Parts: sequence; structure tokens; C-alpha cells
Amino acid sequence: MLGIILAFPEKRWENYTLPVADEPVVKFTERRLLTSKRIDEVMTVVRKDKLRTYSLHVSNPLPVAARSRMEALLKALPGEPFFLAEGNMPLIMPFLVNYLIGLFYENEPEALIPVWKDGTAEVTHAVYEPEALEDAIKAALAEGYRNLSRITGFLEYQPLPIEELAKRNPKVTLSFFRIRSPFDARFAERTLKRVEE
Repeated sequence: MLGIILAFPEKRWENYTLPVADEPVVKFTERRLLTSKRIDEVMTVVRKDKLRTYSLHVSNPLPVAARSRMEALLKALPGEPFFLAEGNMPLIMPFLVNYLIGLFYENEPEALIPVWKDGTAEVTHAVYEPEALEDAIKAALAEGYRNLSRITGFLEYQPLPIEELAKRNPKVTLSFFRIRSPFDARFAERTLKRVEE
């Protein structure tokens, strides 16, 4: 399956090149995604004006001119089902990616999205059928929404309870950790050492 990484900052504090163990976080995210047995190739959606920066760090950058993450994803949609990740998630667990993709192929929903107990959906850690996602994004944009998390209201998706998975393997929750600051980066460095040992 194709993996798509969104490294498309919308806010000033979002930085997908923040260093983790002397490498940009987006590079770690790509590497972890590629270690999943079910991911064959990874494309990274980046701002068109940042192509030069990202081409130094990721293997397959896809430059897009858009005003939001949602518009960028709409323009970058492939013609096949794909796994979506955000570029600041270096602790993605390959076993969880493999599990999600396996469930997606087994049940063939429009989307398979992990969900927390409070109902929060992890839309950037999910598997999508591109035509259904395209319709959902267009509907969300038509309603005036700009936040990618709003697509869940326009998709017939299969929710996957995160806490239930975490009972079987606590490392599952690390998969959803996002780096937003140098403090987060230090936590990720320490955790990566433990996870990779």
C-alpha cells in the first residue's frame, strides 16, 4: 500500500524539520512508515515553496500549492487506497500500520480511523479509499470547514478503539505522539532508543 505523509504546516509553530537525534522529524516518520511490511512506497505532501528544503530530507516529496492541509490532501490524492500519516509522528509503530491496513483490506470500508475513548478521531493515522475521501473533503470544504479532522462527518468510516488496542500492547499509544516542540523531540529521542532496542 502507498503511504502518504502530510508535512504541510498551517500554523507557525508547526515544523516538520525539527531535529530528532540530529535528523528532521519528517525523515524519521518516513523511515518508520517504510519499515511497515504493508507499505511499499511513501510520498510526502509539502508546500510548493518548501520543496527544496524537503527534497533534502524525504525520498519522494510531492509539492502542492494550497491554503490548508485539507486542500493539499485533495490535490495530492492518489488513485489507490493509502495510509495517511502526519510528518511529525516519528514513533509510528509499524506493527500498528500493518494491522490497520490488514483490517482495511479485510472489511473494505471507506476509511479505517483509530478513535480515542472521548471520540477524537486520529485522521492522520488512518487508511482511506481515495474516492470516498475526495467526496468527504469536497463536502467539508463546501460546508466551510478547513480543519482536516472535520472529514469524519462526511465519511462512512470504521472506527478502531485505541484504548482497546493499547490494553494488548501499550506501545500503540506512542504511535499517535506528535512532535510540537524541542521538549517533545527529546522525549521522542529517548523513546526511539527504547523502542528500537
